[in-house]
Amino acid sequence: MRKHSQNRKINPLNVSYKPDGTVLDNDRVEIGPTDLSFKDWEVAGLSPPILSKMREYRVKRLVNQINLRNLDGVLVFDPLNIRYITDSTNMQLWNSHNPFRACFISSNGYIILWDYKGLNILSSFNSLVSECRHSASMFYFSNGDKIEDDAKSFASEVKSILNLHCEKGKRLAVDKIQIHGLRALEKLGIKIFDGEEVMEKTRSVKGLDEIKAMRCAIHSCEIGIEEMRKLTAPGLSENEVWAVLHAENIKRGGEWIETRLLSSGQRTNPWFQECGPRIINENEILAFDTDLIGCYGICVDISRTWFIGEPKKATIAQKELYTEAYLQIKENTEIIKPGINMKELVFKGRKLPEKYNELRYSCKMHGVGLCDEWPLIAYPSDYVEGAFEDELEPGMVLCVEAYIGEVGGLEGVKLEDQILVTENGFENLTSYPFEKDLII
Repeated sequence: MRKHSQNRKINPLNVSYKPDGTVLDNDRVEIGPTDLSFKDWEVAGLSPPILSKMREYRVKRLVNQINLRNLDGVLVFDPLNIRYITDSTNMQLWNSHNPFRACFISSNGYIILWDYKGLNILSSFNSLVSECRHSASMFYFSNGDKIEDDAKSFASEVKSILNLHCEKGKRLAVDKIQIHGLRALEKLGIKIFDGEEVMEKTRSVKGLDEIKAMRCAIHSCEIGIEEMRKLTAPGLSENEVWAVLHAENIKRGGEWIETRLLSSGQRTNPWFQECGPRIINENEILAFDTDLIGCYGICVDISRTWFIGEPKKATIAQKELYTEAYLQIKENTEIIKPGINMKELVFKGRKLPEKYNELRYSCKMHGVGLCDEWPLIAYPSDYVEGAFEDELEPGMVLCVEAYIGEVGGLEGVKLEDQILVTENGFENLTSYPFEKDLII
């Protein structure tokens, strides 16, 4: 059997590249968009990101944030934080509950990736990764009753790295480490800081190529939504409709969908009932939230609600729900601008009518990038003083959300758009249309 890494037959004198700067190699190990996506984007006039520039921006921004906090480095276990630093993936969903990977980045940008068996094939495309080491697993399934020993060994390795690459060697931010690992690091005198705060704040402001990647991912997702729309009809199950979005996402190089938030008829009230075998009926509504991790690992978080049947048969109650949800999105989007304090976003915008308050969505807005991200903009009744007191900056992306439904009501409406904060205000990155016939 040939070894993949030993048979990379690319002629350096005759290399071809894809539009995003990756090598045109049918045997490449780096995941990414398919030819179908590149064709879709070309037709739409979209420019893909140059991935080398996107990766450099992310590392440079993170190093800057590390130094602003006077840290020696950041150690991350969250698969999406590892993706941000290295742009590499490895069994992302499995890794999210069986943490076998880790990544360290020093205050001067030295990156070490711990991966399965120390293999570097899944990150070899990224020259910013300085070295690849053996697995950092410290979870019970993998390590059993010797977790403490494994944690001590890993902690000693981390201390050696800090001593070698950092001046102080004792100020380390960590995100989602297993409890034995945390204890082992602290026993060695390493002072631990909140790595989630560092990573969330870092990820919140997108570079130009990240925004290009997001535009492309959104376009691909909206093609999938349209394919869902074409199929949706009375007699189909919710699952049959939802499966279309999964298929369209995967065949374009997207990665997964984080939730099962699609429901129909009376299952739309209250929200958060998951997609299932229910058969869709005529003259009722279907609502969904994509929560989709698409091309380049970018999250596309769009919600739409459709009337199933002839629009003229929609009831006044259905139209009232839809209209209020639409106005929530429209008016709350209009207050987005650089420099506005997050507390202002909580209390400004369209007031939610009292009859819809009890079943309100979990937030008015939230950040988005590789997934739902910082910040969360609460409704006034959920506001916690001091939790989110920063200002919006150009390059941030927010999802503006609304769920409108009454306690005891028959149905509910879910809508959501993805909004870029610009130098002068905002740009709506979402182009999939609302249902004009349902707006009063």
